[in-house]
Amino acid sequence: MNKPRADLLIDNAVELITCVSSENDPLGRIQKGAVAVANGRIIATDLRVNLEESIDLTGAEVIDAHGKIVAPGFVDCHTHLVFGRSRVKEFALKMTRSVAEIEAMGLKTGIPASIAMTRETSEDDLFLGALDRMKRMLLYGTTTVESKSGYGIRWADELKMLRVNQRLAQAQPMDVVSTFLGAHDFPPEMDREDPSQRNAYIRELTDKMIPRVAEEDLAEFCDIYCDIGYYTAGESETVLRAGMDHGLAPRIHTDAYANIGGSSLAAALPAISADHLNYTSENEMRLMAESGVVGVVLPALDFAVAHPDPFDARPMLEAGMTLALGTNLNPGNWTESMQLVMQLACRNHGMAPEEAMLAATTGAARAIQRDDQIGCLAGGYQADIQIWDLPSFEDVIYRIGNNAVWIVIKNGKVVVRKNA
Repeated sequence: MNKPRADLLIDNAVELITCVSSENDPLGRIQKGAVAVANGRIIATDLRVNLEESIDLTGAEVIDAHGKIVAPGFVDCHTHLVFGRSRVKEFALKMTRSVAEIEAMGLKTGIPASIAMTRETSEDDLFLGALDRMKRMLLYGTTTVESKSGYGIRWADELKMLRVNQRLAQAQPMDVVSTFLGAHDFPPEMDREDPSQRNAYIRELTDKMIPRVAEEDLAEFCDIYCDIGYYTAGESETVLRAGMDHGLAPRIHTDAYANIGGSSLAAALPAISADHLNYTSENEMRLMAESGVVGVVLPALDFAVAHPDPFDARPMLEAGMTLALGTNLNPGNWTESMQLVMQLACRNHGMAPEEAMLAATTGAARAIQRDDQIGCLAGGYQADIQIWDLPSFEDVIYRIGNNAVWIVIKNGKVVVRKNA
């Protein structure tokens, strides 16, 4: 019987972090482990001597990972990657001034500021800005990224953002997962307190935008911001069910600044994920765990905005929820490193290093419905791999602000090699 032939072998790692959990080790570590790859997919992981018994390694490119850690590529499952220009002046002023003081100076703030900037920016410039950010994300070990619309809040500009997602997927090696977030806010030119105007925009979403997104295959997910000052739970259900009717899987921003029923809605639908979760009740955590809703938590966002009530990961984990980490990269939280997100998750939000690693890989893959393809190092999975120049796994959260990446491999091809 012919052995399968590998075209790449990563060998001799201090630790191979497979993220295939076992009873004794949630990270499925293999000391001095090796990974055999062929045609962009992992054949097997084991000690090299064991791989040689079942796999033809003759002629395979060998990467010697001596003294280094091998792990799955990060999956960044919550970003607002595409946006027009930065809000650096607003961010800097917020260190010492209130939003009211800043707006009195004539500066727009928050989502409305980004809506204005994105509407004013051409598709080509949006593409180039997002591509630049993605290049740095790859250098930090991210191999798959979810990208939301949501700074257009009218069809022409939402379409512009979704088309940028399509272009990004073709222009660089990372996988791009597209989400329609036309309900990130209400259009700034309307009166959101007027029920008739709110209903008119919701009908625009459900009757025109969502069908177009589905018809043109522009996104996989439909998302909404269910929170005080944004969409109610009832409005969110209307929009998300319209998305479901057109084949767009539901996700929801909720409980970021108040609990108005978004997590209960997530459990009832059920949604693929519920994101933020600062004010989620323990009962809602249990309901979401029972419904299989992934909790996407965003440590960098809580840090960037100095959140008054940072999320607590421990009760979510104790309730049985699968957690995922995302950068929430956006103009008010310009974070490109999932390593930094893990560090913040551990230091500020009570996660163990192993829990943070699983949330940045397998949990995040589940939040974008790709946990059968990416997020761990196992036979049949995409060969999305990063190699860290670190002596132990725990150093990734110990060396704060450090970029541990030595090599990044996407679909079996080396796409980053430090000091090459």
